[in-house]
Amino acid sequence: MNNNMFFSGLVFLSAASFAMGRASAAERSGIPEKYKWNTADLYKDDAEWFRKRDEIAARIPGLSSYQGKLGTSGRDLFNALEDIMSFMQELDRLSVYASIRSDEDTRVGAAREMDQSAKDTATRAAAATAYLDPELIALGREKIDSFLKEEARLAPYAPWLDNVLRYAPHTLGPAEEKIAAQAGMLEEAPDTIYNVLSNADLPYPTIKINGKKVRLDAQGYTLYRTSQDRAVRLKVFREFWSKYKEFESTFGAMLNAGVNTHIFDRDVHKFGTCLEAALFKSNVPEAVYRRLISDTRENLPTLHRYMALRRKIMGLSEIGYEDLYTPLTREEERIYTPEEARKLVLEATAPLGPQYAEDMRRMFDGRWVDFMPTTGKKSGAYSIGAYGVHPYQLLNFTGILEEVSTLAHESGHSMHSLLSSRHQPYATHGYRIFVAEVASTLNEALLFRHMLAGAKDKAFRLYLLGTRLESLRTSLFRQTMFAEFELLAHEKAERGEPLTGEKLSALYLDLVRKYYGHDQGVCKVDELYGIEWAYIPHFYMDFYVYQYATSIIASSLIADDILAEGAAGGTARRDAYIKMLSSGSVKEPIELLKDAGVDMTTSAPFKSAIKEMNSIMDEIEKLL
Repeated sequence: MNNNMFFSGLVFLSAASFAMGRASAAERSGIPEKYKWNTADLYKDDAEWFRKRDEIAARIPGLSSYQGKLGTSGRDLFNALEDIMSFMQELDRLSVYASIRSDEDTRVGAAREMDQSAKDTATRAAAATAYLDPELIALGREKIDSFLKEEARLAPYAPWLDNVLRYAPHTLGPAEEKIAAQAGMLEEAPDTIYNVLSNADLPYPTIKINGKKVRLDAQGYTLYRTSQDRAVRLKVFREFWSKYKEFESTFGAMLNAGVNTHIFDRDVHKFGTCLEAALFKSNVPEAVYRRLISDTRENLPTLHRYMALRRKIMGLSEIGYEDLYTPLTREEERIYTPEEARKLVLEATAPLGPQYAEDMRRMFDGRWVDFMPTTGKKSGAYSIGAYGVHPYQLLNFTGILEEVSTLAHESGHSMHSLLSSRHQPYATHGYRIFVAEVASTLNEALLFRHMLAGAKDKAFRLYLLGTRLESLRTSLFRQTMFAEFELLAHEKAERGEPLTGEKLSALYLDLVRKYYGHDQGVCKVDELYGIEWAYIPHFYMDFYVYQYATSIIASSLIADDILAEGAAGGTARRDAYIKMLSSGSVKEPIELLKDAGVDMTTSAPFKSAIKEMNSIMDEIEKLL
């Protein structure tokens, strides 16, 4: 089934999540129930889960009974899809329960075994239904259309069937597809090896900071690169990136292997380029990707203005790449309770309407969120949907403002999943990442605007403005720079050029220096930092990162439109946005965003985001 490009709300960890301190983490047994998610909404207990798993497993052989019979009649096709989709819904519920129970405490072997058992069940189900897409494609558009006319009950499946048929030019025969699928399993190897090396085996350095020994792993680097002491920042950058440089050849071999798997998929499934193959999954035109890069390049003066402002605020004679993560102000970090965070998020998202607010309150009061960091709990944050039940949200909330923003972000995903599941059948309730991150970043934008409107203290106002400005810098410019690096690296490989670690570092260094104005004296980028590409896990995710930029561009514009119209008493833009969240995959993501008032095939949304960035700098300069 082609459901692999749809999401019910499961998202990747934000980079900032890894910086969270875990020293104060308690045992889960000591956390009040009100801060824990209620897994009983899925299954009463583990015993019920095991009973349901056995029932689901017993249904798997029956899924193959429809093979060769999908073209008999519209009624037979409907019955087959109903049975398969109802099975998949139950399987999703089974998988979500096992996954979140395992994430509560990764030390618990029994929970890990449940998670693995659910994955094994899903693998067997996928094998039993492997015939589905090729058989539907073989029936062809004319036959499928005749079935849709013949059997009215097939109507809800029409968008799903359209997406399956869209793959016709890129689908092989059943035997060839089976071989391609088996070879596709090898695609995970470079990413798996990368994670083992970077998370487990890399001998990260230990350095002294203010007389204290600290280990510069990913968490240590993320934490100490924000130091107000420039000597500390320089030391952190030098030691951390020197260690990555030692493994430059190994990282290069891994990324080269990852890119080669994309070239294999391009060739086997008859795409023109790796970019085309990757964007086809979400049906996003290549022009959108390339326009993002060209728009970003044209607006580098805005990034350079920010560099000059940052240099001035920090009192530096020159600014370097090491100086980009230090907070612009020394405002003391405010600590919020979970109750205060929920109140802020509810107030901030009030412009999205009374029903949205009611659902958000139900989410918080109904214990859909697991708030507190505990020993063994999965790090970071995510939202995951369970069709027919409700979404679940994992946080590691320690009370800093960034984690209030994370609550807003993940709640956006949860609301997207809730509304899509409420208004769509299972077949079309999933949504693509291209729109998923709009739902999350729009809530962040609303939270920023709400808190800024109430910030009377000059120092706190500067802190909020600086935080938002940095978010725009990393989302618009840094993520697009990643996207351009990924594109250039793939194009080199497609021309037959080997991607050695040295060549990748040279390519990356050239991009960083161009983006940050190294040659113009805007921001100095040491040659060593060309190895930074080896630190980015997203490069193993096949043209994924550009969506961080497109999402914040779209969400910023929609948020401003909703607030402006709401101030005048209107609700049309709000209602259009809520409709987008409720539409699942009934339309392609570009069209869904157009319905919400944003045309991502033009430069207008990007210009709006740049306007916001410049207006923030205008206000900071006035406050200073």
